[in-house]
Amino acid sequence: MTFDTIAAIATGTGRTAIGILRVSGPGAIPAVEAVFRPAYGKSPFSCRADRTLVYGTLYDSQGRAIDQCLATLSHGPNSYTGEDTCELQCHGSPAVLAAGLEALFAQGVRQARAGEFTKRAFLNGRMDLTQAEAVIDLIDAQSAAAARNAAGQLSGSIRRRIDGIYDRLVEVSAHFDVVLDYGDEDLEPFEITELERVLDTCIDQLDALLSTVQRGRQLREGVPCAIVGAANAGKSSLLNLILGYDRAIVTEIPGTTRDTLQETATLGGVLLRLTDTAGLRETTDRVERLGVERSRQTLEQAELVLAVVDGAKPLDADDWNVLALAEQAEQVICIVNKSDLGIIVDIEALKARFPGTVVLSAATGAGLKELEQAVAACFPSGAGEGSGELLTNLRQADAAAQARAALARAREGLQRGVTPDMLLTDTEEALHALGEITGRAVAEDVTARIFSRFCVGK
Repeated sequence: MTFDTIAAIATGTGRTAIGILRVSGPGAIPAVEAVFRPAYGKSPFSCRADRTLVYGTLYDSQGRAIDQCLATLSHGPNSYTGEDTCELQCHGSPAVLAAGLEALFAQGVRQARAGEFTKRAFLNGRMDLTQAEAVIDLIDAQSAAAARNAAGQLSGSIRRRIDGIYDRLVEVSAHFDVVLDYGDEDLEPFEITELERVLDTCIDQLDALLSTVQRGRQLREGVPCAIVGAANAGKSSLLNLILGYDRAIVTEIPGTTRDTLQETATLGGVLLRLTDTAGLRETTDRVERLGVERSRQTLEQAELVLAVVDGAKPLDADDWNVLALAEQAEQVICIVNKSDLGIIVDIEALKARFPGTVVLSAATGAGLKELEQAVAACFPSGAGEGSGELLTNLRQADAAAQARAALARAREGLQRGVTPDMLLTDTEEALHALGEITGRAVAEDVTARIFSRFCVGK
């Protein structure tokens, strides 16, 4: 597959120490050679060894020196895109980068579109679609765990799992094709047993992959976490403590927070989508009542609830109401706040009901370490984490679910003794769905939608 030559600024648009111009395509090396002159050595830039940094001068479209920079080249197919690729590592002045890009355009190079470098890598067979999507996941990773999972996917972990299932199903489809071509031959009993075993194995492997979707989503997007409590329990102070700065207004007046505040933070190695809520209590104030209703909705949607109580005073009806609502969440941590004022509530009684109870002071930060440990305990690392085997992509998960459903129909049909052509239809549907995951069989509009998420220089 042959493309034209593209270029883009691969780094940020603001002032930075280093700015990179990336060029890829059949004319990449001649274009860079026209605007860049090595400082040392008699051999031209095009004759330098692959992936070797070359020091020299960058010139604008008028032939005027604009920077002293480093350049490197990689001949296709052994490059990121699979084409001849060059990079100019300049000083990060936006003016310099713009002038350098204009000089490349003067050599017949065009502006790259969003994600076009990685799209070319996919189309040229340098990576499959799961690896391409892992690139943007790695760029967008908001926690170390998410970065590790994306790096594992970039190395091909998901592709290898899918390819194993795909190859088995190709053999099954080939078997059914033979049966259809030679209809007078009957399936022997041992062959039926073997087919059932293969289908069961493939279904089990897809089930295992699909079971990682929720944890994968949590790694990528964060765990929806609601901070709830009665008025003046210290919810906003807790949010500020977790974030490390004063995001929410804190006063001694109950009902200060009247709406939900949303922020993202990592606590105990877990990415949390935190929502600070209005105090849950009965009120005649119409505005505050709307905030309380939003608090209840946030609590219902949360996968982790931090239920805050004021430990320096006896628990009242509002506190017990909050705790009762919090118990309905998937994960709940009871936080006994204001330890700096002296705790008078029965901690052991709360721990009996909420084993993850933590005593802390949102004012001083005492107990934050224990809260981090409690959050980490709610979301322990599971099998596949760190190796990239967690499905974080809803497109991939949907295709895997379609493949699983098709295989379930094939297994049921085999048990009912349906004709081979019906079984072939189901297995081919599963193969198509699996092919969509890795890119073996994917529509052009889907590909365009995937790469539109990328930045221009990637």
